[in-house]
Amino acid sequence: MAKKIGLNLGIYAEENQRTVHHGKIVRIGGLAVFLAFMISMAIFVKADDTLNGILLGGIVIFIGGLLDDIFDLKPIIKLAFQIVAALIAMIVGQVYLSSISLPFGIQINNIFISGFVTFVWIVGITNAINLIDGLDGLSGGISFIVTCTIGLLGFFMGRRDICIMSLILAGSILGFLKYNFHPASIFMGDCGALFLGYMIATISLLGFKTTAFITLGFPILMLFIPISDTLIAIIRRKLKGQKISEADRSHLHHILMYKLDLGHRNAVLILYLMTMLFGVSSVVSYFDKVAGLIMVLILLLISEIFIEKTGMINPKFHPLLGLYRRIRGKSKDETNEH
Repeated sequence: MAKKIGLNLGIYAEENQRTVHHGKIVRIGGLAVFLAFMISMAIFVKADDTLNGILLGGIVIFIGGLLDDIFDLKPIIKLAFQIVAALIAMIVGQVYLSSISLPFGIQINNIFISGFVTFVWIVGITNAINLIDGLDGLSGGISFIVTCTIGLLGFFMGRRDICIMSLILAGSILGFLKYNFHPASIFMGDCGALFLGYMIATISLLGFKTTAFITLGFPILMLFIPISDTLIAIIRRKLKGQKISEADRSHLHHILMYKLDLGHRNAVLILYLMTMLFGVSSVVSYFDKVAGLIMVLILLLISEIFIEKTGMINPKFHPLLGLYRRIRGKSKDETNEH
């Protein structure tokens, strides 16, 4: 149905120097995800003020994304929709961090700091999911893995609301992925990517309101791929003197596909695997902090070496590899002296 609407209205993804597709492909597939989620929520979940706030913000973010897919809105206007949606979730739905737990027993209870972090989290994750929507099935697949992980953690925490909402969203994504995986016959567009990012951000925050068992670390781990890719893109563009909103072909999926020549499908599958590993590490951390920490450190080390090897930030940025070469060089010198 979304395909037919897109075809009739002429809403296609434009080909440019950054795109990897060819031909006319409808870019409002997010409409299918949005409707599937909203209809299922109406059937299976009883609404309350929190849920109403989240869904109302979701409608705002979806409309903003849909308008962008149709008219190509300016970045500042897109950001305005995101700000409004985040504020609706926080004010109407009361979705915010009441306190922030940091390492070494540090607790931040300042409402302004907590509110600011909540706002940045919602807007940041919303954009992070949108930024990785560069290959067929990438954003949708990663979102599916993340929502399943959130649902699993919600189940272990005894949070039925988090579990059900996450799995409904996962099901909505899975139905869409059949048509979006490479070679895609439809794209989710900004209306889909922004909606998914917003929903993941707000659902993950639900666990912070009433339980101390989950911290920001869990959703950060689950969303490591889009978060790290977004932060690296910001740093990279700043170093090059580019605008943060200026697109390029140096995202993680571009590196895998072009620089490492892995191809479209393999690049997506590798990012699925990495997302799954970080998701597993968050579940392991829930039950065993030490085992989870060891797994996370190994994954972070692998990620850091990959970033340095591929020059994702800057060709000259290689602190770990540089240190390794210096240590290895000294060892060789000592061997030669003997």
